[in-house]
Amino acid sequence: MSGTLYIIAAPSGAGKTSLVKALLEREPEISLSVSYTSRMPRANEVDGQHYHFVSREIFEHMAADGAFFEYANVHGDYKGTARTAVEPLLAANRDVLLEIDWQGARQVREQWPETLSIFILPPSRVELERRLRTRASDSAEQIARRIADSRIEIARAPEFDYIVVNDDFATAIADLRAIFCARRLRRDAQLKRQVSLLDDLLKPA
Repeated sequence: MSGTLYIIAAPSGAGKTSLVKALLEREPEISLSVSYTSRMPRANEVDGQHYHFVSREIFEHMAADGAFFEYANVHGDYKGTARTAVEPLLAANRDVLLEIDWQGARQVREQWPETLSIFILPPSRVELERRLRTRASDSAEQIARRIADSRIEIARAPEFDYIVVNDDFATAIADLRAIFCARRLRRDAQLKRQVSLLDDLLKPA
């Protein structure tokens, strides 16, 4: 038996991190895999909670040793998911959520084809740029790079199973929860989960 692996990806400024945080508060049975990154932490970020922050050299050593389930260069810095943060949980029938980019999503789908993937879109280009500029955590150069990269990222949205538009936050959360609920109710998942119930219901009279 195995848990379900979920991916949520988005361009910077789409609100992915806030949505994932709210989703996990409402769906405690889902485990979030905390990624590794070679970039420096922002002012409000905590090591081990938002990311595992390591040097570029350490990250590259880990990659060479095959420590990552997936990894990619994102906006000039490495980000990756450790195998130890995913494979044991799935084997224990836990659902695992990866908050990664489209490059990592491709790698994961190659290894785990039954992965369910979701892409978050902003409601407009204007709103995306507004969110990036008001975030106050990046330099003007970093913001310009993220805006330019967002076009490449958004072009990959058709590769994902579901697309959620984060215009109204409450609606976006409801849409995400509907996706997770529908996955749990699929025939294959329910047949695994309800073995005892089915045995009881199918007992001879």
